[in-house]
Amino acid sequence: MPNPFVVAQPVPAERFVGRTSEIEAAFDQIFNRSHLAIWGGPRMGKSSFLEKLASPLVWEERGEDPSNAVIVLFSCESINPFTASGFWQEILSIMRDNLDSEPELQTDIETILSGGQTTKDSLRQVLRKLGKKGKFLVLLVDDYDAALRENEQYTQTDMEAFLSECRNLAYHCQERKYLSMIVTSLKRLNELGPPLSPSKSPWYNHYLFQSLKPFTEAEVERLLGILYTPELQEIIRKLQEAIREIAGGHPALLQTAGFFLYRELRDSQEQAPDAQAFARKFESDTRQIFQNIWERCSEVEQTLLMLMALVRLQGRLHKRHYDLSDIDRILSQKERDLTNLEEQGVITRQVKNGKTEYSFTSSIMERWVIQELGNSDEPLLKKRQKVFLNLMSHEQADKVANAIRWLWKHKNEVPSTLEWFGKVSAALPKGAIQSLFNWMSGE
Repeated sequence: MPNPFVVAQPVPAERFVGRTSEIEAAFDQIFNRSHLAIWGGPRMGKSSFLEKLASPLVWEERGEDPSNAVIVLFSCESINPFTASGFWQEILSIMRDNLDSEPELQTDIETILSGGQTTKDSLRQVLRKLGKKGKFLVLLVDDYDAALRENEQYTQTDMEAFLSECRNLAYHCQERKYLSMIVTSLKRLNELGPPLSPSKSPWYNHYLFQSLKPFTEAEVERLLGILYTPELQEIIRKLQEAIREIAGGHPALLQTAGFFLYRELRDSQEQAPDAQAFARKFESDTRQIFQNIWERCSEVEQTLLMLMALVRLQGRLHKRHYDLSDIDRILSQKERDLTNLEEQGVITRQVKNGKTEYSFTSSIMERWVIQELGNSDEPLLKKRQKVFLNLMSHEQADKVANAIRWLWKHKNEVPSTLEWFGKVSAALPKGAIQSLFNWMSGE
C-alpha cells in the first residue's frame, strides 16, 4: 500500500483534509466576485488550500460548473525579480494556456503579450471579453508576500502603484464583476507592505481576511485516521497520540510524522521499529521548518519562546537547577506577541481554573528552542539581554541569563530525543508490528 502521507509538496485535492469553514468562506467570496486574503505561518497549508480551490471536483461537489471559471493559480515567488508588469504578464500567460475552448480569446491575449509591457488595463481588456462569454476569472495567488517586498527593479513607489492598481481592479472598475482574487501570505496584509497614508483608503481593505491555524483535534484525527482500522484501534490510538505530541496541529509536521512513521512500520515488517531512530529522523528532517519559524519571529517573540522553553525544561529535569517561577507575569504582559505566535501555530493557549496557560504546539519546537539556547554564546546572550531588559527587571534578566549559562554547562542533563518524545516509544509495541504490517500490505 503506497504511503498515504504527503511531504514537501502541496497535498493533492483528493487527499486534502479539513479546513471546511475556510473553504466555504473562499467559495462564498468567489461566487460573490469578492476577494479573500488567506494568511498563516510557514508550511501551514496555504499552497494546498489554493490547490484545493482550483480542483474542478471541488466545484462539482458544490453543484457548480467549473468551465464557467478560468482558474489561474501561481506563486509570486515564480516572478523573479517581482515586478508589476511581470505579475500581469504571468496572469495573462496562464489564462491563454487555460482557454483552449476559446481560441479567439487566446489570440487576443497573445496579441497583448506580444506587444511588450503588460499592465492592469491589459487584464481589464481581457476580463471584459471574458464577461461577454459568460465566464469569470478566479485568481489564486500564492506567496503574495513577494509583491510586498522591494527589489532592485521594484521600488516602494512601484509597490504602492501596483497595490493601488490591484485595489482599483478589484473594487472600482466595471470589470470587477468578472474577477475574484484570493491571495496567501505569511502574515496579515496590513502587517506587510508600504505604510498607510492618512489621506488614502487602505490598499488592502477590499479583502476578507481569513487565517489558517493549526488543525483542530477533529482535523488531526481525520488526517491520522488514514491509518485506522477497527482491528488495530488501540494501536492506532497510541500512534495518533505520539504524532500529536511531536507535531501538534501543524499540517506539514503531521504529514511528515505520518510519512516517516508509516515508512518505519512498513519497512520494519516483523520487528518493532526503532523508536529512537524514528524520532531523530523526524527531528532532523523538520529542522528547516522550525528554523524558518524562528527566523520569522521578532526578537520579542523569540525571547518569549525562550522563556517558555526554559520554564518547561525545569519540569523535565530530575531536580530544579534554576528558578524562573515569576515568568508567568512577564508573559501576561505580552498578550499581543503571544497572540501572534498562536496565530502562526507556534504555541497554543488553554484556560485552566481561570488562568491562561501557554504551551508549544509541537514538543519538537520546544526542544528546538532549547537547542538554540544551548548553542548560543556569551556575545549572543549579551545582545539578547537588551531585549530582556525591555520585558523584565534587571533581577529577572539576570535569572534568565544564569539559566541559559547553566544550560551551556549541563547539556548532558537535557533529556535525550527519545526521552523527550516518550510517547513515540510507547506507541511502537513489538507485538503489534506484524498486524500493522499485514494491514499495510493488504493481507
